[in-house]
Amino acid sequence: MSRKTLIGGAIAAFIASTSLMHAAMADEVSDFYKGKTVTIVVGHQAGTGFDVYSRVVIRHMGRHIPGNPDMLVQNMPGASGVVSANWLFNIAPKDGTVMGIFTQNVPLEPIFGNKRAKFDTARMVWVGNMEKSVAVCGVSKGAGIKTFADLQKKETVFGATGATGPLMKSALAVKNLLGAKIKILSGYKGSASVKSAMQRGEVFGICGLPWSTVKSFWRQEVQSGEFFPIIQLSGERSAELGGIPHVDDFIKTDEQRKLFNLIFGVQALGRAYVLPPDVPKARVDALRKAFMATMQDPAFLADAKKTHIDIQPAPGEVVDKMWGEFARTPKSIVEKVKQVVTPPMK
Repeated sequence: MSRKTLIGGAIAAFIASTSLMHAAMADEVSDFYKGKTVTIVVGHQAGTGFDVYSRVVIRHMGRHIPGNPDMLVQNMPGASGVVSANWLFNIAPKDGTVMGIFTQNVPLEPIFGNKRAKFDTARMVWVGNMEKSVAVCGVSKGAGIKTFADLQKKETVFGATGATGPLMKSALAVKNLLGAKIKILSGYKGSASVKSAMQRGEVFGICGLPWSTVKSFWRQEVQSGEFFPIIQLSGERSAELGGIPHVDDFIKTDEQRKLFNLIFGVQALGRAYVLPPDVPKARVDALRKAFMATMQDPAFLADAKKTHIDIQPAPGEVVDKMWGEFARTPKSIVEKVKQVVTPPMK
């Protein structure tokens, strides 16, 4: 028997054994998920963008997971998402039956020294991202202003959540870096609560709101002219937002670029789903594969279109890499960002 024949036979045997191994792993994953329920824990109140996106996901992703488990959403608001992140990391089952989603700022909280953030972002396992958000600041008609230039001249009351939330951090960044005359009224549970406060005339603006959320949950207000964006905060310039200014227009130095990237750049991970640490690799792989398959599912895409949400997916491996880049931001920049986005002591 020739050496070439021996090598060919060995390769064939290796391929066969590998195929059998993958089949066995697939069976194990399918057996595990069959009859179970996979829960998506949303760190924000019902009616927010994270909730809306997740409810579309659960209607379709289960059929792409081996074993076809049921799926449901559980809302766990608190500390602008930190409560749910703590629960996911420290208490949630680490078997692949629970995923989480929270604002993009939350994974940065340990880096910023938030003592209430009891988790290690580096150990979290990312399933995938649904959308590259473009965040905006917007105002109601009652604000009495029409442009961002107007906001740099006239003080306007903006609604926000807690100190760790993107609504607060974005408003402070726009105020402290761009000279906007914003007075912040905080303590709202989420963007849905701020929207209600705007309708009551308690506040007149909001910052850090994803444009996709505006198009879905705030669509009627935009169409009627009751609410409109005045500046784009992150991501690539949106053609839908026309000539509305972008934060990049105000960058004058390389240091400012780095500051803006850490504050606003995380919006690129607009709707990222995450697992707690130590989930078995075979189940992580299965969930990542199911997530991306869902993002290409015609029925899912039709549902997303009907719900008026944007879909620009990225696989979990890409999300992992992006968080690693944010985590390597120089400490000097991190410290300056903390000064910019930390509310003043009362």
